[in-house]
Amino acid sequence: MTERPNDPFRLEVCVENAAGLDVAIRSGADRIELCAALDCGGLTPSPGFITLAAKTRLPVNVLIRPRAGGFCYDANELAIMCDDIAFCRAAGAAGVVIGALDAGRRLDRTAMARLVAAAGDLDITLHRAFDLTTDPDAAMDMAMALGIGRILTSGQAPTAPAGIALIARLAARAEGRVSLMPGGGVTAENAASFLAIPGIVELHSSCSRAAATEPLPLAGFTAPRPRETDAGAVRALRKAMAETSVCADNTDIKTV
Repeated sequence: MTERPNDPFRLEVCVENAAGLDVAIRSGADRIELCAALDCGGLTPSPGFITLAAKTRLPVNVLIRPRAGGFCYDANELAIMCDDIAFCRAAGAAGVVIGALDAGRRLDRTAMARLVAAAGDLDITLHRAFDLTTDPDAAMDMAMALGIGRILTSGQAPTAPAGIALIARLAARAEGRVSLMPGGGVTAENAASFLAIPGIVELHSSCSRAAATEPLPLAGFTAPRPRETDAGAVRALRKAMAETSVCADNTDIKTV
């Protein structure tokens, strides 16, 4: 991790290809969330991509999600997820990003316990399946009981700015026992509003933009417009976080 001794805040950038990984590392990310298929919310990336990313200088947390759609998984899917976690460990990834719900849209305790056990001492993030739970307080309590160190959340809203009130309430309730990491619409322009919340020390963003190239037409398939990691957006967000840190250290004002 890049050393910033006077800056307590950390930026996680979500990337889905090798070019984005390189941009994020060069532009100031502190940690990488590694995914594939962000247009459908993210899926587990390929073994080759995991191996490549794990060799870089930043900690890499890998999304463990075997398919698009909901987060209720059967026995075969859970077996796939546990095998993917084992591969991440062997490849040298720093952590994994997991989540599973039951039919009632609660965290699936049995499934989550199995995934956590597979992860062992890897860094663990509960992903935005948390935002679909019917009771976020109960979900946070379960995450803490399972030893999960971080929850990625938009505050159960379409974007983190819209869910900032719940993020703030959960961060206060957590009392440092778990890190609430806002994600979803986090930018340089709104970073300070999240970092002003006591207990919020990490932000998550894809820092992406629409790619200049048009998608190639594929017979029988609808190709989404590709997106790419924006070096300027990463640098601007990291700069805003650093400036907020300086302001917090030197004044009573928490925003810049």
